[in-house]
Amino acid sequence: MPAKKANSPLRYAIGMFGTSIPVNMFKTYAAIFYVDKLSLINTMQFAQIMFIYTFLDAIDNPVYGILSDRTRTKWGRRRPWLIIGAPLLALSFVSFFNPPNLGPGSAFYFILLTYMFTGTLDSLINTNYGSLFPELFPSEAVRARTNAMRQAFQLVAMIISIALTPIVTDLLGYGLTSIVYGCLAVVVIVYMSLGCHEVVTGDSEPKPELLPAIRDIVTNPKFWIFGFANAFYSVALSLVLAAVTFFVKYTLNKGSLEATILQASVILVAIGGVAIWANLVKKRTLMPVWRIALIVLAASFVPLLFVNSFPLAIAGCCFLGFGVSGVLTTMDLIGAKIMDEDRIKHQGLRREGIINTTLGFMNRLSGLFNSLAFVLVGWLYGYKSGDEPGSNPSMAARFLMVIFPLGAMILSVIASRFLDFKDEPKQK
Repeated sequence: MPAKKANSPLRYAIGMFGTSIPVNMFKTYAAIFYVDKLSLINTMQFAQIMFIYTFLDAIDNPVYGILSDRTRTKWGRRRPWLIIGAPLLALSFVSFFNPPNLGPGSAFYFILLTYMFTGTLDSLINTNYGSLFPELFPSEAVRARTNAMRQAFQLVAMIISIALTPIVTDLLGYGLTSIVYGCLAVVVIVYMSLGCHEVVTGDSEPKPELLPAIRDIVTNPKFWIFGFANAFYSVALSLVLAAVTFFVKYTLNKGSLEATILQASVILVAIGGVAIWANLVKKRTLMPVWRIALIVLAASFVPLLFVNSFPLAIAGCCFLGFGVSGVLTTMDLIGAKIMDEDRIKHQGLRREGIINTTLGFMNRLSGLFNSLAFVLVGWLYGYKSGDEPGSNPSMAARFLMVIFPLGAMILSVIASRFLDFKDEPKQK
């Protein structure tokens, strides 16, 4: 059954701004806030939190996916979850950055619980937002344009919630900043949700079952190849964003303004690069462009291995930003192709939610690798917290910012070589 109204690519794309604002601040500044600024936990405890949350994520992602796929309302399958989930996400996010007076024993458990709640509600939102994409825009040409716009909105959100956050938090504090970002996220997500018109699925249409869906997905080799390629990329990007502040403080001996400039360099170049990569996708087929983007991003880490001055760090981050834009432009298009193939193979059964969340689970395996990075930085360099930075915090920061992400990107590039779609047409 067709959607009742035409969907606006712009209105859908702006939703990426709302979904990105809270989670970017959350993932980027959780460690610096609790480990370095407040020193309420150390790197080993933060690694434990990420490790524990990864197992929650292994459970909640498929559950959210199947619930979304099986939902039947006159407003559609995805929109009710988005409208209900947005304020809950904002509430949990604000709680995380507004801790009560915590003693040494209670701090770990408060951080663990609020980290888990914020992370799982982010999964709920992104499950339903991402599942709308292939349904609302079945044409690959429209998908490419829509995805370029939503990645641009994501990058604008990253400028605010990552690059500008050190300056904003210097003025407002982390607590008030989280309130502003949380309210902004709710307004944008609800606005997007009310303007997206899904295919209204009747009660008579078959509902996907969880176990058969998971069986079909995990026996699909493309799921594993794409999942690992995406997961290793996510490891690299999330570590870079989280480690910039450490890198600026301990390696470059600079402050919040310089951290903002470096992060802005990555994001602004990425915004400009989206149009270049989207044009490449139109002129060539998707898969080669995706692989080239991964190679460019991996190569961009090499100069940063030797950077010791702020101007050279800016140049290196610009190179990195161009690689990021290429992967952002292409990654979701490949996920949509996997969803299309599943629908065709199973006679029109729509399982975008469970596929999106299962792919998301693979992506969130990055949490295990991120926790490993923080464990290793403690073992190798003695960095525990802002109060105990160890004997070589400069090299510890470079390990988090460059060395570990470079290794992850090499694995991503290798995985990408094994994924192909038969008879892939050129984009129109």
